[in-house]
Formats: sequence, structure tokens, C-alpha cells
Amino acid sequence: MAKKISSKLPKRKGEFTYRGKSMEDVKKLNLDEFAQLVPARQRRTIQRGFSEEHKKLIHKVKIKDPNIRTHLRDMVVLPEMIGMKISIHSGKEFTPVEIMPEMLGHYLGEFVMTRKKVSHGAAGVGATRSSKFIPLK
Repeated sequence: MAKKISSKLPKRKGEFTYRGKSMEDVKKLNLDEFAQLVPARQRRTIQRGFSEEHKKLIHKVKIKDPNIRTHLRDMVVLPEMIGMKISIHSGKEFTPVEIMPEMLGHYLGEFVMTRKKVSHGAAGVGATRSSKFIPLK
């Protein structure tokens, strides 16, 4: 009986490509060439230039800082970020996120939710009789 190996990596057939380019090709691209591959909104962000805070984050990524924490949820995921673990602020806490190749061109804020799931409890003290009914299943 073969032992099942669980992995956090998504299952895919063959090598991952971004807009028809392999990961090695994408990592060799400079910022302007990469901007031509991403969707329009992200392309506009890259072409207009990054703010000082964004530049600091890119510098930390380039020097391979092991513990990066950021509030910059509007930062576009760039090819040099792949494989890194970046802690992104959710408004309350920093959530560590492993940057995968599939995240290229998305914003960091898309991977950390700012609102938690609502779990409703029992009906309150002044509730009507009908709202106190709780189905068995």
C-alpha cells in the first residue's frame, strides 16, 4: 500500500506557465516586460511607478529578508516574490502567506481576508417565538 503524501501545492499537469511563458522566462523579465503580461489595472500600477513604501518592500524581497511584514495590500505580486513567505496585515493581525506562481499579477490583499466568517448563535432574549425555532439538522 502506497503512502499518501499530502502537499500544500496545488495539483497541476506539467509545468506552470504564466501567459504562455515558463517560470524561468518570467523571472528573467525586467519590470517593464512583466508589466506587459499582467492585466490592465496591475500594468497601470507598475507603469506609474511604485511609492517609497512599495520600493522598500521590493528591496526586502530582493535581499531575501526571511521575515517580511507589510501593510501594503495593494502591492502587485512580482516574479521575484515567488517562493517567499510574506506576512500581510488583515486589519487586525499579520497573516503569513506563501507566494505561489499562481499568484503572479494579483494583489497581496487578495490572499488575506479582512472580515471573518459570521457564525450566528441562538436567538436573543427579546426574540419572537418563530425565530427561536432551531432545526435539528
